[in-house]
Amino acid sequence: MVSKRQEPLDLGKLLKKINEAGVKYILVGGMAAVAQGSPVLTFDLDIVHERSSNNIKRIKDLLISIDAYQRRPGDLKLQPDFDALMGTGHMLLSTIYGPMDLLGAIEKGLGYDDLITNVVSVDFHGFEIHVLDLETLIELKKESTRPEDKQRLLILEETLKQILEDEDPEDSPGMGM
Repeated sequence: MVSKRQEPLDLGKLLKKINEAGVKYILVGGMAAVAQGSPVLTFDLDIVHERSSNNIKRIKDLLISIDAYQRRPGDLKLQPDFDALMGTGHMLLSTIYGPMDLLGAIEKGLGYDDLITNVVSVDFHGFEIHVLDLETLIELKKESTRPEDKQRLLILEETLKQILEDEDPEDSPGMGM
């Protein structure tokens, strides 16, 4: 039975719990953009997880510890389908810390092994988090047909532009002629 205990939404604490559990994952979606300085709103944590049997066991233990259940319309609360974690589908979950989406793969069927070369490392409370880089987020959003992705695309592109301008040594004082 799923616990009815409610705690305030805390995506940071949820992320910390995932790291403490030793889960191998890549942060994607809105939180990945936020982690890289993009001013977007997001209300859940989206991760692409490694689909190895050892990692699935860590995820299973984590989901039990955070009272995760599948989000469904109405009041229906279903236990997570642990076997589905080996596949490429999405599992939309509610936890005591807030909503989390476990994704076997994202756009173009890209999974953990496909994406791991397109990550940046971000320090979060002493943990290293693999975050899908802005360039890849932008490329994936460009192909999306969802209106919210088209709106977010403009913000992501502007964030990347500002980051690149800040890194450009020609813009640094004393460097130009």
